Amino acid sequence: MANIKSAKKRILVNRTKADRNKALRSGVKTAMKKVFAAIESGDKTVAQKELTAATKTIEMAASKGIYHKNNAARKVSRISKAVNKMA
Repeated sequence: MANIKSAKKRILVNRTKADRNKALRSGVKTAMKKVFAAIESGDKTVAQKELTAATKTIEMAASKGIYHKNNAARKVSRISKAVNKMA
């Protein structure tokens, strides 16, 4: 454990940021699972609605620096392509 006051603060701040990042990453995964679940059920309107929500969640995470912009773009592209493939 750190003895210096600034080091103790850094530990607390890093833990707080890690928790926030973990929560947002988890939210992205959940949103993507909802899109794929809607695709599996075959309901295109629900899938499109979930796609817009997931896209927003992914872009917000990317803007916070949790995901690299290319990683976020790849995720959005994959789920968009999957929804567009639906008959």
